Amino acid sequence: MKHEPRILIIGAGPTGLGAGYRLQELGYDDWVILEANDYVGGLATSFTDDAGFTYDIGGHVMFSHYPYYDELVDKLMGGDYTELQREAWVWMEDRFIPYPFQNNIRDLERQTVFDCVMGLIESQRQQHSPENFAQWVQAVFGAGIAKHFMLPYNFKVWATPPELMNYVWIGERVSVIDVEAILRNVIIGEDQVSWGPNNTFRYPLRGGTGFLYDGLRTFVDHKLHLETPVASVDPHAKEVRTADGRRWPYDVLLSTMPLNRLVQSMEGVPDAVQGAVDGLHWSGSHIVGIGIDRPAQSSKNWIYFPEPEVPFYRVTYLSNYSPYITPAPDQTLLLTETSRSPHKPEDGATIVDRVIDGLIHTGLMHDSDRELIASRWLCSPDMTYPVPSVTRDAALGTIQPWLRSNDVWSRGRFGAWLYEIGNMDHSAMQGVEFANQVLCGEPETVWIPRGEGGGGEGIR
Repeated sequence: MKHEPRILIIGAGPTGLGAGYRLQELGYDDWVILEANDYVGGLATSFTDDAGFTYDIGGHVMFSHYPYYDELVDKLMGGDYTELQREAWVWMEDRFIPYPFQNNIRDLERQTVFDCVMGLIESQRQQHSPENFAQWVQAVFGAGIAKHFMLPYNFKVWATPPELMNYVWIGERVSVIDVEAILRNVIIGEDQVSWGPNNTFRYPLRGGTGFLYDGLRTFVDHKLHLETPVASVDPHAKEVRTADGRRWPYDVLLSTMPLNRLVQSMEGVPDAVQGAVDGLHWSGSHIVGIGIDRPAQSSKNWIYFPEPEVPFYRVTYLSNYSPYITPAPDQTLLLTETSRSPHKPEDGATIVDRVIDGLIHTGLMHDSDRELIASRWLCSPDMTYPVPSVTRDAALGTIQPWLRSNDVWSRGRFGAWLYEIGNMDHSAMQGVEFANQVLCGEPETVWIPRGEGGGGEGIR
């Protein structure tokens, strides 16, 4: 590799922008970012519709594992943010119960409580060697919690049968079992609501989560090419060709485009690497926003919905995050998420109407609110969740080493294809650490090598 390599970055989401920000911070000048869209931020961007309501692509909040990222967010937001105590709930059996479900089951039907406690007791008596996420859920939580919440909810999130998923991604993502907490909840009536890294969180006062990445853009605008989709990558000639016919030479390539699409765009890929792409699975979403011309009637932040008759798996009260997310005071903005895949097809033509019906069914809207709807918003990205399938790690263990041998780093939510490091802070820091490694020789600490010989365990 050259001492001063030409660096090419594909994608201006959190990872690409993080890399560009760090490169300019280091005083380095030989780099460029190519972005297919006419905006930055990727899945972390925000849109304001014609009615003035601001929508995120899913439920995003600001919390971090990294001091560098915290300082960057402080720099970008200044004092223009709200700070909230998480108020998360689960809706099932026609009632709200505090999140996490498994620690707060006392208010459910008596039979459900019995099933959950007995399943937990029985699981503690047995030895388990789970081979997939479904078996892990049964082993850790027991048959009752698995049946009533964990398995149906996770199918709704991932649009993938849990039997087809691994469980190496578990860490901060799932609240594992606390037997004492469950017994305290059932017997003493003590709720447990403080679990998780996002127990308190920040949110931009204006502009949604996209405010952060619009801010980052100002540091990289002189190197940024929007509406420049990649057509092909030649790793041997070290050249990227874009759809407009231009050629972009590089010495080092940081790709944040989906890993499967990167490999499929490349020339001269070995058969084993091409075949490994089949082991990568994903789901898309229908993100539906509903703006209502009345005040929010709840202080909740977000709610989980495990039951199949409700079309969405999560609803976020975006209007409770910031008073400026709606165009006028005393308006409500609800953001819903519905996953989709070949395992779980969802009709985009009917999803908005089904969401409104679901919001009324669960009591988040009244039937009379139909007349007060001021905004209906639909965003249907094809790829929102990189599924940690049972085939994923073997695929990554084949693809990533070959890419690195050709001076290609594939990082980010879909570039690394690692949901366990797919939050905004993880993604931005992967870009920062790419720059640190290429220019300063510092090892990566966020990205996790997976697959044979990878040795990556757990969450970082």
